[in-house]
Amino acid sequence: MADDRTEHILDAALTAFCQYGYGKTTMQDIARAAGMSRAALYLHFPSKEDLFRAGSRRAHSRALGEVDTALAQQGDVLFRVDAAVTAYFGGLLAEISSSVHGGEVLGASLDIAGDIVSEAHAALVTRLAGALQTAAAAGEVQFSTTDATAEDIALLLLAVADGLRKTSSAPQSLQQRKALFLRLVHAGIAPVHQAHSGGNAPS
Repeated sequence: MADDRTEHILDAALTAFCQYGYGKTTMQDIARAAGMSRAALYLHFPSKEDLFRAGSRRAHSRALGEVDTALAQQGDVLFRVDAAVTAYFGGLLAEISSSVHGGEVLGASLDIAGDIVSEAHAALVTRLAGALQTAAAAGEVQFSTTDATAEDIALLLLAVADGLRKTSSAPQSLQQRKALFLRLVHAGIAPVHQAHSGGNAPS
């Protein structure tokens, strides 16, 4: 686990990246934001790329922790999966969403820390699919009628959530569309007795 000094540097680096953009941020900028000399900063991180990758790994680890918390709650599995996806993307974007350089920072994340992003995404899919599979084993949902797997459903939910986030500018519109989609998914994977009775569908 990173020590307090490293955590402070990563916080300062994130501030600098959001303020100047990844390309224009220098190690001197980060050192200044961290209240230390550039030489001292290099003792912790040999390059801006290494520092950025460390920040990306920390951000994704924290986001996955929020996913675990959401999935551990009680209630309908689709609600918990939706909450987990919202927490994941919300955690990753919270710091940079208000920055004019947010898009550049996201692009740098894919270019410089693409392997970290891919590993975290795979871990997210595994967690979501695991929650759905556990619900299926408990008889809460079933996949046989859709000819799909828990992983298929998890990937679909992620894709739609990402698409809605990018195309729905109004929060109310986003929530309404997401609620509709969750109802459609629930109708497709609800056990036969629930589908016939119309019970427990997300609203």
